Amino acid sequence: MVYIIWLDVVVVAVLSGNRNYEGRVHPLTRANYLASPPLVVAYALAGTVDIDFENEPIGIGKDGKEVYFKDVWPTNEEIEQVIKSNVLPKMFVDTYGSITEGNDAWNNLVVPKETLYPWDPKSTYIHKPAYLENITMTPPGPPSVKDAYCLLSLGDSITTDHISPSGVIKPGTPAAKYLLERGVKPENFTTYGSRRANDEIVVRGAFANIRIVNKLLEGEVGPKTVHVPTGEKHYVFDAAMKYKSEGHDMVILAGDEYGAGSSRDSAAKGPLLLGVKAVIAKGFERIHRSNLVGMGIIPLRFKAGEDADSLNLSGHECFTIDLPRKITEIRPGQDVTVTTQNGKSFTCTLCINTQVCHI
Repeated sequence: MVYIIWLDVVVVAVLSGNRNYEGRVHPLTRANYLASPPLVVAYALAGTVDIDFENEPIGIGKDGKEVYFKDVWPTNEEIEQVIKSNVLPKMFVDTYGSITEGNDAWNNLVVPKETLYPWDPKSTYIHKPAYLENITMTPPGPPSVKDAYCLLSLGDSITTDHISPSGVIKPGTPAAKYLLERGVKPENFTTYGSRRANDEIVVRGAFANIRIVNKLLEGEVGPKTVHVPTGEKHYVFDAAMKYKSEGHDMVILAGDEYGAGSSRDSAAKGPLLLGVKAVIAKGFERIHRSNLVGMGIIPLRFKAGEDADSLNLSGHECFTIDLPRKITEIRPGQDVTVTTQNGKSFTCTLCINTQVCHI
């Protein structure tokens, strides 16, 4: 019999890239630190990030003596010598001298003659997105948001990787079920990132990050939420589809820095495909706010000193947003009134920061 003792340990990763999101290096990593490649090796040798490199050894040498960081860190002269002997002008001349000629794999690609992309309905990687269907040259105008349920209630620093993760597609998730139904074997699920050109994966991957914290779950961590009318717990995608089938609008409550991290347009496309009409947050990352506007999702910012907690919003309310009905009446930064079904009312700032163009 094997006994497993669960310790309150935070598993971390040290990496030299910039993909330092929760769960990206491994699903169980809760923190990630960026470092130079030599530092990554040093931390790997030490086996912990809880170390004082100046006073603690990073390991034991073959002679049984303690090895310190200063013993393995290269000098500037050593680094310069490696560069001079390995980074040679001929490398650049050879590469850029024939760069316009391509290579056999690229040159042998078959280029279709159609002027429009020939969508393959069987492809699980590239799919014609739903928001391109029935698109018109005339803007539809401001959306109506009436008695909308809260799909998720989130805190501060929700990143684009929380909203649209790039990690592995785990068995049992909505995205995995979609792929299984189309004959894709689990070993070929790959990642949300590799299938981001398929809107069916984007919508099923929205808020599918395994480390996302949704206040509606009361402490449980993961990509699920509560269907407010029934109290049932579902994956976010399944809950959103249930709301849509019932004819309900949806909003998201969030804290400060909503949409932080790398710019990712799928982080706006996913919520749109779920049916989210508005995000009411304490603050937005600049580019993500713009992406929300571009996809027709209303970004609303709580007034200074206010947020969902201070307004006693549990996330179980229904929200109605009093937007102008004519697009010509939309003004950058104007005040918008939000009311709930129990009579609570508060004012937000409409985070459309440029003048509306009228076609």
